[in-house]
Amino acid sequence: MWDAATLTAAFYRRVGARLEAMQTTAGWPTQVLVVLALLAVVTMAVRVAEPHLVFFPWPGEQRTPQTVGVPFAPLTIATADGETLRGWHLPHASPRARVLYFHGNGGNLSLWTDVYAGLWHQGMDVVALDYRGYGVSTGRPSERGLYRDVDALLAFVAERLPMVDAPAVYWGRSLGTPVAAYAASRRAPDGIVLESGFPTMRSVIETNPIMWGLSWLSSYSFPTAAWMADVQSPALVLHGDRDDVIAYRLGKRLHDRLPGPKRFVTLPGIDHNYPVPAEWPIYWDAVRDFIDGLAPRRSSDR
Repeated sequence: MWDAATLTAAFYRRVGARLEAMQTTAGWPTQVLVVLALLAVVTMAVRVAEPHLVFFPWPGEQRTPQTVGVPFAPLTIATADGETLRGWHLPHASPRARVLYFHGNGGNLSLWTDVYAGLWHQGMDVVALDYRGYGVSTGRPSERGLYRDVDALLAFVAERLPMVDAPAVYWGRSLGTPVAAYAASRRAPDGIVLESGFPTMRSVIETNPIMWGLSWLSSYSFPTAAWMADVQSPALVLHGDRDDVIAYRLGKRLHDRLPGPKRFVTLPGIDHNYPVPAEWPIYWDAVRDFIDGLAPRRSSDR
């Protein structure tokens, strides 16, 4: 049996050995360098992978609004960093609003044709674009690139399209919500619609510990709520309560962080990639009520 004195002596010998080892620091710089090198490698891997995890573009143009009987004009929009973007303008003779629509991360303009046509049938003058790397737009998508695309679109609409005597509304769906929010931070609209959105990219993966941890190494943030922090434009937030991609709670959280007048509308039984029927009272009534309550800015404010 070991007595107390023996155990105490053994303890102090072990502590002394540890202290002596700590005085020899030659190994620590190497270990730190190894950790930093591994961190750099993982960070590089995350940043190489992130565009492929976030963006799902389709090349080309498979259909247009004309395919479904809606008149449109193709647009060519140049960005400040040399890309050429494809856009569509669906002009309306007497519009309720001019909607600048920012689509989700999948497909291209063609995939969203029915959405644009639906808005046009509801009395909207619609302007939409394919982000860089989507459809026939040049370049490769990235978060910073999308914001440059927005800057180019806002300038194009202000300088090249005829004005309309109707409210200006930005509409973002899914990935388009931070893009629309960025647009609102640059040039405030009369109203903004955020559909199936989220406050930040990290919030989307907060229940996945591995992806959440890796997100701290990502260059992407898509901070919808932060872009909206100083935007006082009225907002309509739409979210399906069965959304399995962007959780319903995230739509509520985004709504709660908006500073201006706002309304949240639950789409019951609806998942993320739902079609929008031509007759859908809970959806279209909310949209019409929201837009009809907006006042267009004076010409001097545009």
